[in-house]
Amino acid sequence: MTSEEKSKIKTEIEEKIKLTKNKIISLKEQTKPIPPDSALGRLTRMDAIQQKSLNEESLRKAEQDLHNSENTLKLIDNEHFGICVKCKQTIPIGRILLVPESKLCVPCANQR
Repeated sequence: MTSEEKSKIKTEIEEKIKLTKNKIISLKEQTKPIPPDSALGRLTRMDAIQQKSLNEESLRKAEQDLHNSENTLKLIDNEHFGICVKCKQTIPIGRILLVPESKLCVPCANQR
C-alpha cells in the first residue's frame, strides 16, 4: 500500500472518528433516564423507554466503531497495514474504510 493511499485512509478515518464522537455525544443525551414524574401517558412512556433502549444499542455500536477506528489509526503506519493476514494480498481501500479493523480481504473473510 502506497503512502498516498495510507494518507487517504488516515484522513477518512480521522473524519469518521470526528463524526462518531459527535454521534456519541448526541446518543448519550438521548439515553438519559426517563424521569418517572414527567407528564407522559402510559403508551408514550412505553414508546420513550423503547426508544431509549434502541438509542442505548446505537450508543454501544458507536463506541465500538470509535474504538476500532482509533485502533486502526494507531496501526496505519505499520508496514503490514492493509495486507491480508491469510493470503498476504492487499486489502482494498473501500473495505478498510468500511471495516477499519479488518485484517482479512473479502475472499479470505468469506472462507471462514
